Amino acid sequence: MPALYVMIPAALLLVGVAVYIFFWAVDSGQYDDLESPAHSILFDDQDPRHQAAVNPEQTAAPDDKAAPPRA
Repeated sequence: MPALYVMIPAALLLVGVAVYIFFWAVDSGQYDDLESPAHSILFDDQDPRHQAAVNPEQTAAPDDKAAPPRA
């Protein structure tokens, strides 16, 4: 029984903090746009600096073709 005297106020405090954080998130605009993040993953953004999947033979200049292959 004495444990309930500690656990009930602790639970009420935890609920109060959760409600405060929820209303803070709503007021700060965390839930304003729920659709854009779901749709933005469907679009491929082409980054010109991204070179991981580029074949070096396709991007080589014509004079680079005479160079010996790399080891």
